[in-house]
Order: sequence, then structure tokens, then C-alpha cells
Amino acid sequence: MNTYINAIKPAFYFIGVTTGGSSIMGVFPKWATALGIDAEIRGIDLPIHAPDELYREAVSFIKGDPLSPGALVTTHKLDLFRSCRDMFDYVDRYAERLCEVSSLSKRGAEFRAHAKDPISSGLSLSEFVPGRFWADHGGEVLIIGAGGSALAMSLYLAREESGDDAPRRITIANRSLPRLESAKTALRGLNRRVEFRYIHGPDPADNDRLIAELPPYSLIVNATGLGKDAPGSPTTDGVRYPEDSLVWEINYRGELIFMQQALAQAEAKRLYIEDGWRYFIHGWTQVISEVFDINIDAALISKLSTIAR
Repeated sequence: MNTYINAIKPAFYFIGVTTGGSSIMGVFPKWATALGIDAEIRGIDLPIHAPDELYREAVSFIKGDPLSPGALVTTHKLDLFRSCRDMFDYVDRYAERLCEVSSLSKRGAEFRAHAKDPISSGLSLSEFVPGRFWADHGGEVLIIGAGGSALAMSLYLAREESGDDAPRRITIANRSLPRLESAKTALRGLNRRVEFRYIHGPDPADNDRLIAELPPYSLIVNATGLGKDAPGSPTTDGVRYPEDSLVWEINYRGELIFMQQALAQAEAKRLYIEDGWRYFIHGWTQVISEVFDINIDAALISKLSTIAR
């Protein structure tokens, strides 16, 4: 049970499940010093799929406390948005489309909700997906998992402004059907150049088959919690990757078995493999930038990444 006490100095909140064990609790004070922010970080722990009243109590406190400028939300993005939608004065277009919130902030009297994952995933992808990669090679995307991260990167990859430099097909594979149906609803009506496919795959061997069918120069993403939040991998040791492809493990800590399976084939298949470190950095800095209304440029991102490591 959380006890909410008004802040006596600016307090930035981290709404999660077990926030006290997160490395960000030690990293944020160092980041604040580097950014010139006079603020502390406080964790709010809520059980997964908490009752609506717990979400509303937390959001109401942050909204009403003058020295609480905002919060970053993990795990509870969908449930908190559903429970508290009426409490926001402004909701950005990504939050509306995805029905989730990762950033709570204030501008004057306005209480604001943003979904920052499409921006964070886009920044991360742009760092390792070469320009004209899709136009030059005609590869596809396979995203394993159908949660918020999968939807966010789909929005980025299928944006209209990409023109002809977009994947010809994006496949979202997931082990539960309800999440697939939700993904289909959220992503309906995107770029007509990009075909979307939704595949039910309850077993890792199902994902192995999907990967084996991909053309060279594809992108394969582990957007599940397997390897970090839960043991295992969404693929087996028998997985066979297409040549010259990109493999993204969006987790940056834990067993990372999916990543190890890909690394075993990296040399033979000429794979480029990326972990989730930069995604983690962009995710936090995008929210901090919004909450404290500051610009965090590329040079600062590099500095903050070094501090966090």
C-alpha cells in the first residue's frame, strides 16, 4: 500500500511494480545533476492489473501535488490509461491511438498524458537500421510479442513519411489471441504500402518457423518479456535466421537467451544484433524531457548513457 505525502522538493515519480529494485533509482540523481534538475525520484509500486481505484489514487495525487511535475509509467501503461482517461486535460495522438500512457506531465494548469514509446523505439531503430535499408533490400519485419512496445515500433516502421523506405510486410506474432486482436484494432488503417499480418504462435517453435520463412535483410524483434521478466526465449536453439538480417533484443538485462541464440549465428549469417540498452535510455530521457520541459540533445544522451552504465 502506498502512502502519498506531498513533496517538499520537486519529485519525479516512477510508477511500476517493484521500483525499489530498479537501477534507475540510483541513476536518476546522477542524471538530475548532469541535467541541472533539482528533483528527487520516488517509486510508486502497484500490482499488475491493479484495481482502478489504486491507479486513480496515484494519478490524483500527482495531479494535485504542486511539487510533483510528473511521472514515468511502466508495466501499467494500458491499465492506468483506461482507468484514468478522464483525468487528463491533454492526451497526445500516440496515447489516443495505443490507449496507453508512459508519461504524465504538467504545463501550467494542464495535466498531460503522452505515449512516448513510438518516439523512443524510433530513435533506437534509427541508430542501427541503415538508411534505405527497406527500399534497397525488400526485407520484412517480424515482431514477437503484441504488447505496447510492439505496437509502438510498428507505428514508427509504418509511418507514411517513410515513403518507399518502409518494410513491405510487418508480422506480429503472439502466444495469446486477445493481444493479437487488440494489436489489429490499434494498427488498423496505417500505411497502405505496408502489409500487416497477425499470427498466433503459442509455442517457440512457431516463431522458429516464421523466422525461417523471412527473406534476407529482415528485422526480427523480441518484444516479449522472455529473458528478462520471465525465464526463457520466444525461439528455440534450433532457430535459423535469414542472412544479412537485423536482430533486436529490446531487453538489456536478464538471461537474454533470445540474444544468445542469435549471437551463435551472427558470423555465419552476417547478422547485426542489438540489445535494449539504447531503448532504455531513450525511453527514460524522452519522459524526463517532457516532464521537466527541457531539451536533451544527442550529446547529452551519450553523456547520460555513460553515467547510467
